[in-house]
Amino acid sequence: MHWFYIKSVGPARLEKKIGPGAYPKCASYRKWVTPFMIIIMANYLIYHWYPLPFDPFPPSFGWPYRVSVLIAVVIAIPSGYLMYRSMRDAGEEALTPDKSHTMYGGIYTKIRHPMALGEAPFWWVMAFLLDSPFLAVFSFVWLPVWFWWCKAEEKDLIIRFGESYEKYMGETGMFFPRG
Repeated sequence: MHWFYIKSVGPARLEKKIGPGAYPKCASYRKWVTPFMIIIMANYLIYHWYPLPFDPFPPSFGWPYRVSVLIAVVIAIPSGYLMYRSMRDAGEEALTPDKSHTMYGGIYTKIRHPMALGEAPFWWVMAFLLDSPFLAVFSFVWLPVWFWWCKAEEKDLIIRFGESYEKYMGETGMFFPRG
């Protein structure tokens, strides 16, 4: 999944090597990410039903299940909103890189990676819905992965948009609005 995503966010770099076919190629890489994410989600479910025998964590949180559901909902609502807004404001570019696409407006005028900020917490939503302390801790593994993806994308956006993107980076927070 990581390999495909990193490849998918590098169309401008790839275009220098292979020419105009780079953007469709990167779009195909992006499509391969989804099946891998589904496999990872399936592994969360499998782990829930068949935890490792040497798991040092308790099988569930020490509170009623409805508390875990409430925590999941509290995480899912703002995360889902960020995903919705970022996908709406990015348009088709959110899933399919397009050379003719310009820099984004909307929520992207406040933060550079609202989609990543919205997507990453959904691993905790799953962990809490599955009532799994281990999965809640394990989900922290995705933070550096998402950060790496965002940094890789930014390197390509600098190639694509040049100084205007560098200026945008200076004025806009990566994940949170600047004061």
